[in-house]
Amino acid sequence: MNRILIIFLILLVGLVSCKNSEKTIDRLLIAENYFVALDESNSAKMEDLLADSLIITIPKYEYKVRYSKNDYLRNWLKWDSVFEPTYKVLEMNMENGTVKANVSKSDKRIIFFMGKPFVTNEILRFKDDKIIELETEYINFDEKTWGKNRTELLNWTKENHPELNLDLNINMQTESGGKKFLKAIERYENEK
Repeated sequence: MNRILIIFLILLVGLVSCKNSEKTIDRLLIAENYFVALDESNSAKMEDLLADSLIITIPKYEYKVRYSKNDYLRNWLKWDSVFEPTYKVLEMNMENGTVKANVSKSDKRIIFFMGKPFVTNEILRFKDDKIIELETEYINFDEKTWGKNRTELLNWTKENHPELNLDLNINMQTESGGKKFLKAIERYENEK
C-alpha cells in the first residue's frame, strides 16, 4: 500500500512540475509573440495576448496609464506604428511568474529626439496567461538631448507650421496625432 502511495506522489509531483514548466514556456512564448506583434505593428497578432485592460507603468516618472484592450490596439499601437518602430528583444527570462525582457526600440521619433535607440528593461505581468501589465525602466534615456530636441521642434513648428498644432498633437497617442507629429519632424528635417 505504501509503495502505491509513494509511486502516486512521485507521479503527481512530476505532473505538477510539467504543468509549471509549460506555464513558464507559455508565458515566455506570449511575451515573445507580444514583441513580434509590436515590431510588426500587428493588432491582430496582439489581440489574443492581452487581457481586457492593460496597465502601463514607468515608475521613475510616476507614469501609470490603464488602457482598455481596444484603446491600446486601436489608438496607441496605431500611433506607435506611424513612426515605423523596430523592437529587438536582447534578453528575456522568466522570474516568479513574470517575464523580464531587455529590449531595444528604434523609430523615427526616437532617432530624431535622441539620436539612438532606447534600451529598456520590461516586466510583463500576467493573469490567466494574458498580459495585464507592462512596467518599463529606461536604461539609456538621454533626457537632456530629448528635451532640447523636443523644445526645438515645438518652437520651430509653432513659428513655421502652426497649422500642425504640434503643441496638442505631440502628446495625442492616436494615429492622426502621430501623423501630424511625424509630418512636423519631416518638415523640420527638410526645411531647417
